[in-house]
Amino acid sequence: MARALFYHHSACSLHDTGWHHPEHQGRLRAVSSAVAAALPELHADVESREGTPLAPLLAELVHSERHVRFIREAAEAALEAGAPRRVEVDTVVSDHSWQATLAAAGCVVDGVRAVCAGEAPAAFAAVRPPGHHAESDRVMGFCLLNNVAVAAAVAREEGLADRILIVDWDAHHGNGTQEIFYRDPEVFYLSIHQSPFYPGTGAMEERGAGPGDGTTLNVPMAPGLAPEAYVDALLAAAEEATTFAPDLLLISAGFDAARDDPLAGFTLETHHFEHLTRELIRMTAGSTGGRTVSALEGGYEPKSLGRNVVAHLGALVESSAALEVERT
Repeated sequence: MARALFYHHSACSLHDTGWHHPEHQGRLRAVSSAVAAALPELHADVESREGTPLAPLLAELVHSERHVRFIREAAEAALEAGAPRRVEVDTVVSDHSWQATLAAAGCVVDGVRAVCAGEAPAAFAAVRPPGHHAESDRVMGFCLLNNVAVAAAVAREEGLADRILIVDWDAHHGNGTQEIFYRDPEVFYLSIHQSPFYPGTGAMEERGAGPGDGTTLNVPMAPGLAPEAYVDALLAAAEEATTFAPDLLLISAGFDAARDDPLAGFTLETHHFEHLTRELIRMTAGSTGGRTVSALEGGYEPKSLGRNVVAHLGALVESSAALEVERT
């Protein structure tokens, strides 16, 4: 059995924002190239799979019907116009964006289904467009559907997991994921992010509401600190989150937290992403059994992005192997 699954879909590369846009088609090319180069080392432990596009009705577990229709119609309008169109100040839709966003969410859902079925302990979805800024009824910040939120909702709808921890280390706060689950007592959302910064949400005081009070935990951080400050802050917050006793860990893996990313001011190096991956899985394994699914969010320096994704994938493999040893 593979120790980690690597999900992808060709449609994700067809989402055309233009090469001037930070979230451009070269991001996945860089990831694919880096993973291909690492396969001689990883091939025995990593299984590559093409995901299945999401059934649109499943998006409505977390998004309004109007929101889903808006994305489809915007892509149709771009096709008719023969050019991508801006639907929000930062967000572009092209003729293939509808197919791409269903493929992206579908890959993350497939990863959750496979991991919860015991096909592998962990999975990573190399997808675009990213998702964590997409709210229940609003596209935003390069994001159309909220991939991780859809996957969490499908896991609960299909009885695959009851309590889910989402850890978001993207340098930008995942306002969409927070908004969707803010009143939900069965999904714990933990985010470390640069502050003050786009999108302006994610204050420490935002802890959830109603039955979800206490299941949101934000760790806003200043830019330019030593990388250990970010690592230590996230892992300290994760200690609090483990009391939630999740049975599934989802990671919104935003590699714009890297030192050389052009859109943010965090300072993480490749080995820090490896360390965070291993520690988050170790800390939650008592309740999750190691079941972890990660999805690509930000990361806008292609060479760095490819390198950090490979390191993250390797850490998923190493963590799965370590848990195997513990069980024997």
